[in-house]
Amino acid sequence: MKANEKSGLAGILRAHEAEILEEWQKEQSAGQPRRDQLNDAEIRAASREFLGGVVEALNASGAVDMRSDAWSKVRDLLAELSASRARQGFSPTETATFVFSLKRPLFGLLRKEFANDAQKLGDETWNATILIDQLGLFTAETFQKTREQVISRQQRELLELSTPVVALWDDILALPLIGTLDSGRTQVVMESLLERVVETGASIAIIDITGVPTVDTLVAQHLMKTVAAARLMGADCIISGIRPQIAQTIVHLGVDLSAVTTKASLADAFAVALDRVGARIVKNAAPA
Repeated sequence: MKANEKSGLAGILRAHEAEILEEWQKEQSAGQPRRDQLNDAEIRAASREFLGGVVEALNASGAVDMRSDAWSKVRDLLAELSASRARQGFSPTETATFVFSLKRPLFGLLRKEFANDAQKLGDETWNATILIDQLGLFTAETFQKTREQVISRQQRELLELSTPVVALWDDILALPLIGTLDSGRTQVVMESLLERVVETGASIAIIDITGVPTVDTLVAQHLMKTVAAARLMGADCIISGIRPQIAQTIVHLGVDLSAVTTKASLADAFAVALDRVGARIVKNAAPA
């Protein structure tokens, strides 16, 4: 797997850079359907920088080893490219095409370069295969990690949007919950509520579970954790939206909610909250 400037991959890549870049760009363009997001100038610039990094790495290490320090620049270039294309919505195949499309021009050049030396052709073809495979695998792994990060961030943003904390009155907050309440969402709910309690100094928070389809032991535990955290910040909680079937389920499960005020509707909970803060709503007298 050794490479040197005189007869190895590094020498071939450097001596035939213009030819390789031209053929490589054609291969990328042919296999790249997103022409609206990548133009020829961008493809050529990225290819030239990447090819230069590969030559430097081969010269410095004398071997194809993506884990070594000599390949740090190449890893950074591929990581940046993979992350960028992942954020742009490229598929894994479209992203990996950047690397794997180098095969045809590189192998074709090796056949011409070592047409009369079967042993050398076999050795350098094997080195080139290892090179492309390692680069391709690294690209795919980096792409996958970036996609996971993007998806995780989007999920968190959706959770935050789906758990708005609303100021109903001075000192009174409301947190309407819709959908399943799992551990991940409980954390977001708790953080959102506590942040708003700190911001507003509210003394009462109404957690409305009208939109929660089912309440089991785990959901009840999540609710109690949120209530306990709010109390530590100085806010009492009222749980509203306790429908008959949910009440039966809670009793059947043996969940103890005696320490928390519960109400059937948000309106009932709001009335209790107003009474606790010493406020009340009165109807204006009917006009004569």
